[in-house]
Amino acid sequence: MAYITIHLYLAGINQLEKFLMLRFVPGFIFLLLIVSSCVDNTIGNRKNTDPDAVFFDYMIRGEEDDSNVTLYLQFRIGGPNGYTLTLKNPAKVELDGEIIPVDSAKLTGAYYEIQKPSETFIGKHTITFTDFNKKVHSQEFEYKPFSMATDLDEVQRGDLVFDLEGLEKEEYLHVSATDTSFTSRDIVEIDTLKNGKLVIPAHKLRYLVNGPITLLLSKETQKIIKNEIHGRVTVSYGLKREFELTSGN
Repeated sequence: MAYITIHLYLAGINQLEKFLMLRFVPGFIFLLLIVSSCVDNTIGNRKNTDPDAVFFDYMIRGEEDDSNVTLYLQFRIGGPNGYTLTLKNPAKVELDGEIIPVDSAKLTGAYYEIQKPSETFIGKHTITFTDFNKKVHSQEFEYKPFSMATDLDEVQRGDLVFDLEGLEKEEYLHVSATDTSFTSRDIVEIDTLKNGKLVIPAHKLRYLVNGPITLLLSKETQKIIKNEIHGRVTVSYGLKREFELTSGN
């Protein structure tokens, strides 16, 4: 069963507040990452790891302006915050029968990454994990990008209606609309697509100033797995548009 994952965003703060947060908070976050990497991301090389203790985390990410789809996979012991594993023979992970190579980083630990051309990747695929006891665990997912049929250049204030293709009649999308002013509030929310149309009501534009607007639309689905081994499969896709917001005549 597929679930929609909704992230929490810092809505309702102005651009100046966001600037200050972005200026001072990253240093604190960086320290937290260093500490967590020492505790949670130690790379394990165990060959005889109990498969029941393995948690897999598969992330498939695509964007309209990226010619490749990226698959980023990790295996952990003891749940999503456990230390990462490298897969020793006979253990391995494959995408549609192709072995995915391992890599590692100090902060993230061991990971498996592969990129595929976006144009030929649309459709269903299978990630196969062969555990340390040679047992095969397969997870199927579908990569479905969407597109915008509405041409944007100069847009007058009023209800903004965007026609989207490649989605179900009713979908949840993360919507972000930002201007270039430090004093205005951005639009950052989860909105509902109905009958292929996304509508941003005119009253939500009152905090945006006239001028260049950057619109980001993204969809993320997450499937939770609780079989012999536990894990999750997350598929995300996003697109970006830029247009000029005006008051009209």
